[in-house]
Amino acid sequence: MKEIEKQLFEEVAQLIEESKNAVAISVNVALTTRNWHIGKRVQETILQQKRAGYGKTLVESLSKELLQRFDKTWSAKTLWHYIKFYEIFPDEQILSALRRELTWTHLKTLIYIEEPLKRSFYTEMCRLEHWGTRTLQERIKRE
Repeated sequence: MKEIEKQLFEEVAQLIEESKNAVAISVNVALTTRNWHIGKRVQETILQQKRAGYGKTLVESLSKELLQRFDKTWSAKTLWHYIKFYEIFPDEQILSALRRELTWTHLKTLIYIEEPLKRSFYTEMCRLEHWGTRTLQERIKRE
């Protein structure tokens, strides 16, 4: 391959990689935002009813309807993750900052860290050190 062809290849390959990364970030932002809004909406409905057991019944019913209309990703367990996500990060401004830097898998791991200080520490380490989700999970398990 001639030098000019190599340079062209590298430039085109870089454009492809950059666009793939941009798409992945956009998809992650959209999914994370969707998950938060679903969690918020379901949680608000549960709180409005103020009846014991209503949340479980509501989530199971909603899950059944979503499974019929969409696909298997709408289990009750998934919906509970979204509710927990909203409960842990109720401030949309905080969500806005996190969703560009952390994936849904990062956030799903972080929301189950009960101690707020520890959760904040791991959140910052993910952001600053660019930890993948495996690294995050390994570090949490080491404690």
